[in-house]
Amino acid sequence: MKLSFIWHMHQPDYRDKEGIMQMPWVFLHAIKDYYDMPWILSLHQNAKATFNITPTLMEQLQLYYENPQKRDKFIALWIKNPEELSEKEKIWLIKICKTSQFKTMVKAFKRYKELYVKEQFSNSELIDLEILFILSWCGNYLRKQNPVVKQLIQKDRAYTQEDKKLLLQTLSSFIATIFYFYKELYLKGQISIWTTPYYHPILPLLIDMQNAKRANPSTNIPENYISLQDDAKEHINRAKKSFYNLFGFEAKGFWPAEGAVDVKSAELFKKSGIEFIATDEAILYKSLQKSQKSLIYNIYNYNGVNILFRDHYLSDLIGFEYRYKSAEDASNHFIKQLENIERSNNQSVVSVILDGENAWEFYPNNSFDFLDTLYGKLEKLSWCEALRIDDIANIKSENLDYLAPGSWINGTFDTWVGEKQKTKAWELLFLTKRFYLQYKDELSDKVKKSIEDIFLKAESSDWYWWFGSDHYTEYAQEFDKLFRSHLIDIFNLMQKPAPSDLFLPIIENRSYADFWIKPKSFISPLIDGKKDSFFEWLDAGSVDESKLFSTMSRSNLPVNKILYGEDREKLYFSFEGDFSKLCKNGMLKVIIEPENKKFTLTLNEGKVQKEGIDIAIYCNSILELSLSKATLNEANIFIRFELIDKDKIIQVLPSFGELEIKLNADYSRNWYI
Repeated sequence: MKLSFIWHMHQPDYRDKEGIMQMPWVFLHAIKDYYDMPWILSLHQNAKATFNITPTLMEQLQLYYENPQKRDKFIALWIKNPEELSEKEKIWLIKICKTSQFKTMVKAFKRYKELYVKEQFSNSELIDLEILFILSWCGNYLRKQNPVVKQLIQKDRAYTQEDKKLLLQTLSSFIATIFYFYKELYLKGQISIWTTPYYHPILPLLIDMQNAKRANPSTNIPENYISLQDDAKEHINRAKKSFYNLFGFEAKGFWPAEGAVDVKSAELFKKSGIEFIATDEAILYKSLQKSQKSLIYNIYNYNGVNILFRDHYLSDLIGFEYRYKSAEDASNHFIKQLENIERSNNQSVVSVILDGENAWEFYPNNSFDFLDTLYGKLEKLSWCEALRIDDIANIKSENLDYLAPGSWINGTFDTWVGEKQKTKAWELLFLTKRFYLQYKDELSDKVKKSIEDIFLKAESSDWYWWFGSDHYTEYAQEFDKLFRSHLIDIFNLMQKPAPSDLFLPIIENRSYADFWIKPKSFISPLIDGKKDSFFEWLDAGSVDESKLFSTMSRSNLPVNKILYGEDREKLYFSFEGDFSKLCKNGMLKVIIEPENKKFTLTLNEGKVQKEGIDIAIYCNSILELSLSKATLNEANIFIRFELIDKDKIIQVLPSFGELEIKLNADYSRNWYI
């Protein structure tokens, strides 16, 4: 068996027209992930992998090599003495400084934990908060190897402005070493390096918006779309040039943004000399009109381009599920899945492709324990080799006669087009493009060059990801404003008035409450696996999994909504979705913290007792569960569920981690007469 890890490193382009970074996520992931990921791999001499680094990340990372405070809005405020900040600046700064994941990043710092819950800060407290925020983002390499970071972590509190300056200078120097480290590992033969079309666009949608309907006939698309195929070519050509300028050699492979492919984009890759691309297994099944899992464990060749198809399940295990398991259990589970594949085909080429940055802040110790353990175990396997793409390039490929349009999310493009807000964004882009083409001949070459670069920025997939109801971020308004500002800049460069629509927000105000509603009163529903009455769950809390915020996305999951509540004696849960294939053989693992109770139930087990808890669980049109509260001793509990089918974890609920429940809550404030 050949195992291919492809870690995708990407951040949206946060630069405004002045080239100033409007959000600090590139800097933060640089000190936490971009060095740590290849470094952990390098600790295992026989482990190999491929890293896909997007051009927008390459360029933005280099802004932090010297004087990052001149190139980043957040750092410019962070480095100031708090006395110099306006109240508005302080509010925004504090908002960013509270974005670290509490359980995995904040709790390790006693002082940060104290400050995290405060609303008002003295100047000295704010300096502590600022430094501890940055330290919480420092990865394992910095914490283990860098004397300045180690000393500041040990100091714990009472930081100074001089500490801030020293920390920023140290981290800036560190960031400047990241790409040298990648090139060093490439020259040693331990990693391959790929890239992505320049601004991370969905190429098939730029080429022909009808691809959205080909992938899903029910998808709504903008009425007055135009083909942006020339821009698609430019994204590929610029990416190749940017990659060569940084690394000094040609990129042999591309991960198309979001695994989005179609016939014409594959043709563009071929003409550009790209040898390998990758996408999701869903695209292979649609291309072959078959769905046997074993089909994905080959290299395919479509019209002269080699294609890898990612194992969706294995990739999602790392991206979403293993954060809840110990490093030992998670790595053993992963290897067991590989053993199952090996038994059916010992010539398999297994591709595990996922985000190489965003998952780790949800893992203990920023995933070091898991990845270090997994690489270590893989090294010892005689029947499995973890290889880079360059090492599998000579393996014989299967011919593919057709390449269906689609992406890694459900094999469609619905994440980026279809909803009202997404369509509005595309319409504004097309409107601006038509306007530009009308006046293009009147403009100087310098102005045209600036405008065409802005268009490429506005074609990034990231804008359309955050529009609509399927993803949520606290910074949606900032993304919206930055997107529209790019199009406004085009009109300003043409010295033409921008349409009024460009000054109106695309994203409507949304909050956490759109996805998670807390219970209003006690409930006592009948637990039988059926929708007996609307009223029995009327005052329940709910989690809308179909709309829940995420930095990633999932596909084809059975549960789309959770209802929950309690009465004096029991906790109640209802899981709504598609249980047609699960009721008979499915399992549900229940984890209750800090009670330290863990048990697994079959979905139609009926009435049982586990860990001293009386339980009722029934599955029919829905899945319903009740748990007695008699042996639960904590005032607040955190509960999590793992839905299992044939030994595979297919969904973790809730997807944001844990459901906090206040036992015997006082609902009297919600009463009315």
